[in-house]
Amino acid sequence: SENLSYKIHRASSYSANYIPDNILVNKPNRQSSRWSSGTNYPPQFLVLKLSEPSVVSSITFGKYEKTHVCNLKKFEIYGGMEENNLIELLQGGLKNDNVPETFSLKHKIDGKDFPCRFLKIVPILSWGASFNFSIWFVELQGSSNPDLVQSCLQCYNYNYHFFAVSRARGDPVMSEAFPPAYMDAFHSLQKKTKISLEDPLLSDLHQVLVCESNFEKSESIIEKAIKDGKFNSYIGRQIYKPRWKANHTHSEGTGFLLIPGMRGGHQMCVDHINGIIYLLGGWNGVEDLADFWQFCCKTGVWKCLSQNTADDGGPSARSCHKICIDCKNGKIYTLGRYLDSIKRNQQSVENDFHVYNIMEGNWSLISKNVSAAGGPKLIFDHQMCFDDKTNTIFVFGGRILTCSAPLHGPGLPSSAHDERPIPEFSGLYSYNVVTNVWKLLREDSGNAGPQDIRSRIGHSMLLDSKNHRLYIFGGQRSKEYVNDFFYYDINNDRVTVLNDGTRKEPGLPPSGFTQRATINSELGEIYMLSGLSKDREKREENMHNSFWVYLIGENRWSCIYKNTIPTTNGSSQDIRTHFTISKPVQNFDYDCTKQEPCPRYAHQLVYDHTQQVHYMFGGNPGKTSQPKLRLNDFWSLKLTRPTEADILRKSRYAIRRQTFRELALRNPVSALHYLQSNVSEVVDHRDAKEATEFRLLTSTLFGDVD
Repeated sequence: SENLSYKIHRASSYSANYIPDNILVNKPNRQSSRWSSGTNYPPQFLVLKLSEPSVVSSITFGKYEKTHVCNLKKFEIYGGMEENNLIELLQGGLKNDNVPETFSLKHKIDGKDFPCRFLKIVPILSWGASFNFSIWFVELQGSSNPDLVQSCLQCYNYNYHFFAVSRARGDPVMSEAFPPAYMDAFHSLQKKTKISLEDPLLSDLHQVLVCESNFEKSESIIEKAIKDGKFNSYIGRQIYKPRWKANHTHSEGTGFLLIPGMRGGHQMCVDHINGIIYLLGGWNGVEDLADFWQFCCKTGVWKCLSQNTADDGGPSARSCHKICIDCKNGKIYTLGRYLDSIKRNQQSVENDFHVYNIMEGNWSLISKNVSAAGGPKLIFDHQMCFDDKTNTIFVFGGRILTCSAPLHGPGLPSSAHDERPIPEFSGLYSYNVVTNVWKLLREDSGNAGPQDIRSRIGHSMLLDSKNHRLYIFGGQRSKEYVNDFFYYDINNDRVTVLNDGTRKEPGLPPSGFTQRATINSELGEIYMLSGLSKDREKREENMHNSFWVYLIGENRWSCIYKNTIPTTNGSSQDIRTHFTISKPVQNFDYDCTKQEPCPRYAHQLVYDHTQQVHYMFGGNPGKTSQPKLRLNDFWSLKLTRPTEADILRKSRYAIRRQTFRELALRNPVSALHYLQSNVSEVVDHRDAKEATEFRLLTSTLFGDVD
């Protein structure tokens, strides 16, 4: 990424000496070094013109050295190659402080970079009511690399003319709604652009299907297109459908069923190489647990590796700890735990660090107290990831446990005895398992600047092994629900904010609810299950499960499903069976008659990216009438979307359906035979909608064509 050169192309207005060119230089100590609009009446804007077409990935706003009423509380940014044809890149807002802020801009369409020559900044609201808008300094980051930009320009030109081409062609494959066959216009556009406006395969399909009505050959072209991967992008854009399955597991041994008991605050990790899930510890509602289990995904068998890991040289009973796995070397690491205040003393708050050797089946103590070696103090509700490329463990967040003595003595007010210390949160650490060296990468910053990180508990941290980043989002800091979303670039030691949490935009996951997240680096997707709130007041208002997918390449969240579960219907049965049949929110194509796990917190969700299956175990259902109740249900979640075979079948169905309709006009008897054989064999008769549509095709034989 580089700083991109630009100039002021146009401005809606300006006042006095606060000219638009002032934003080209960064002088935070000069009150006059800014652009200020001549009025706050919309529309107000600045249009920036880059020195050359570039891929603009982020924008930085400088600020005055003090808070200012004219700072932008809300703004929008648009960009594109032509000033009159811009698309929205960002909706954002600045904090009213003196800290510069950097925002990521939308710079990909369908996973491909697109170039900009113009950027338009549109102020919407200032921090002071009825005050004019001010911008102090703007810096653009991205790439002007000629090879990259030229490739982007070709893609841009293709997309720009695609809509016009679809109109000109009147092509049912490209645009069924437009009038047919303006081939002269198509060829004119093709000649004007001097580039191929469509894949040659699509040209062949148009000729064979539209011009020649050769349906059999059309099927062959579609089949070849699928084999050549032409539909991969389309398949990648389809919405996932979740399929939950309750795993009724069994265990090794005879005579009785041996499975992990009810618990919350436990930890799980998955060995994706061998298809094994490991489960350690937790809280059963009465006490901490020290048992250690493994589950074989292939056989569906649980095996207890240890009833008490402390007896085997491993960690003591604990909950709210964290584990991570090194699959290549067969090692499981565990760090942290929650400890009740009455049990805390100088020795008990030491942060012990253990490793389990999978091949040898034994535990080892790495450190009695990693804090003494430069690592974090005793923490709970933190996050931990293992990077197998650098043999490094990353630990972020969590609340620090201390053993500060309560206040006693004459003259102290009674309230002082109950006064709680201000919560302390742990920063971002790295630990090299080869050199045994801890390193503090970021201290906790309660008032985070551009490269600072606000620590928290109950958040998500995921390692993107492809881009070598740590994605961090959500969580809680004291009584505040944190809703920011950023990533830490491991190679460059740099933080990039994707969403600062101040903007309430549609299409973003909700804050304040327990979240569990996983990642598939190869697909460029982050998955998040949002469930029950820990807040008792919120908990009973709206119990719900929702599942979200974040597309890394497009910087976009999408909700797969969101089910609202009535709290007045059969809640006791829900708890006994650990599942619910829920009421779906509108606009989601989801089968609400299928079982899914009931909302909960303190559960665990892991992901086997090799098989692309999630596994969830246990948790706290949050029932006020049964505060000690924990769950031990075990679920798998498979996200499905259309496959290549599905696309081929549906394409064949569409072609054969049209073949039947045309045949019915010439030879009804042959058409009926064709319907019963050729069309029927490509219909999904399990799909009620498609089966009904198939049966209604017979009306064509009687002239009732709609």
